[in-house]
Amino acid sequence: MTESAPDAPYLGDLLADAPSNWGKWGPDDEVGALNYLGTEEVVAAARLVTSGKTFTLQRLIGDPKGDPVWPGRTPAERTQVLDEGDWDEGGKGPAYPGGLHYADDKIDAYLQGSTQYDALGHVWYGGQIWNGYDARTTIGGLDKASVEPIAQRGVVGRGVLLDMARFRGKKTLEAAETFTHEDLLACAEAQGVSIQKRDILIIRTNFIQLFFDLGEKFYEGFCEPGLVYSPELVQWFADMEIPNLVTDTIANEVTFDPNNGVALVLHNALMRNLGVTLTEIADLEKLADDCAEDGQYAFLYVAAPLKVAKGSGSPVNPVVIK
Repeated sequence: MTESAPDAPYLGDLLADAPSNWGKWGPDDEVGALNYLGTEEVVAAARLVTSGKTFTLQRLIGDPKGDPVWPGRTPAERTQVLDEGDWDEGGKGPAYPGGLHYADDKIDAYLQGSTQYDALGHVWYGGQIWNGYDARTTIGGLDKASVEPIAQRGVVGRGVLLDMARFRGKKTLEAAETFTHEDLLACAEAQGVSIQKRDILIIRTNFIQLFFDLGEKFYEGFCEPGLVYSPELVQWFADMEIPNLVTDTIANEVTFDPNNGVALVLHNALMRNLGVTLTEIADLEKLADDCAEDGQYAFLYVAAPLKVAKGSGSPVNPVVIK
């Protein structure tokens, strides 16, 4: 994995004048910009359902072809605990009245090792996480801004697919390829859809296809494509009151900013400062094909991360309904 530039600026200096939503929903808020998704937004999104077509966006856990994860994390390991073999091999399986047999298994996995939601307290700088909570509240688990409050409320709203790969005429975007909010607007216009206030933005790069094509070479000089920081982009997210950014990449944004060398600037500018919830490693292929076919790029989006106490993230299987 490529290291950020040694002379990269400190995030606190780079984002010193960036907009912040700290305190906007009170001193105890832990879900941030998801507060923008109220009952009106839910009802309006539900009106988009016309055909009843559904698409699930989670990537398979335990894919025989491998599970793409952030460098340094390991893929989920599923262990079979009980199966018919336990009754074949001398009665190791438990005996139940009536002769019941069953299968049981477990997984050992990073909570962010699959399609997942980040908790707002997942990243920080300057000793403070979302809403100004002390970063020491993360020790031993997130006492503040964990994924649990997000999971308790759920996420429902108008989702808009922005198919950047198709827009740029590529099978996949390239490593370190960047785009801006202006590119998102141009993509939306080309697709015949508008980006509205409080939309859930869903961005397709198809970059993870290279993981399945290249294997471990995928991680050499690792730098994903994605949105690139600018003050204008961050202000646009603030003005548009974007609650949730969903992408098919592992980290939502270009890994290392080509303009300043800083790693994951937008995780801080958007999530830490504005409370925008980030969703990563979504499987958008079937949805994208269908949108290209029927021309409907706006739809009802529903997601419910697992309710993990003190978790910094959670697996999720979002559902799109058209």
